[in-house]
Amino acid sequence: MKLLSFALLLLLPVLTKAQTRPFKISTTHLTGNVYVYVSYGLPDDKTPFPANGLYVITKAGIVLIDTPWDEDQTQQLIDTLQHKYHQKIRLCISTHFHSDRTAGLDVLKKNGIKTYTSVLTKKLAKQNGNKQPEFTFSKDTVFNVGGVSVQTYYPGEGHTRDNIVIWLPQSKVLFGGCLIKSTETNSIGYVADANVAEWPRSVARVKARFKNIRYVIPGHQGWQGDTLLFGHTLKVIKGK
Repeated sequence: MKLLSFALLLLLPVLTKAQTRPFKISTTHLTGNVYVYVSYGLPDDKTPFPANGLYVITKAGIVLIDTPWDEDQTQQLIDTLQHKYHQKIRLCISTHFHSDRTAGLDVLKKNGIKTYTSVLTKKLAKQNGNKQPEFTFSKDTVFNVGGVSVQTYYPGEGHTRDNIVIWLPQSKVLFGGCLIKSTETNSIGYVADANVAEWPRSVARVKARFKNIRYVIPGHQGWQGDTLLFGHTLKVIKGK
């Protein structure tokens, strides 16, 4: 009996972790043809943590901003979008090299979906053993898909050296990714790859560049936000 109890104790961490997987993605309409999806990871190996991404419906296919946090959730998203809209994902743009933005790139490629990052993001992904895109861009780029404009902008270093934001001018949606913090947190989060000194200046450049923003979507946690997230992010970075 004691031996059985000891064996169960050894298995408990495995069973507990197994209960958190597989994760199930969720999708929510934001505005017009723009939707937010949420996937999950286990950054501390214990508690599921949400990551926000976007997808945009166009006449020529779906544009995906960032991949879900693992390959299973990426396939879930592909299947969900195919079922709901009878459309395929045309392309995906990842906003920096961390796995919460790139983990599903190989799955997307296997499904015939074009994958893009900046040149710097691909370089950092390779150096850190993360998934890499098929295509890259070397400067701020505008993707025009089915009459919808998707603009990339590199404001400078912040959460990472390579973090970019995505601007959807027709719907006035700014995807800030991990450069921008949710109002649900006062923690600066993971900063091993960050430039904390430059981060506030990069946020200020984003704020100055884009006008009449209706929605600002942060990379993690509650995503219901607007331009007030810029000020909140600055307070979090400065520890105030």
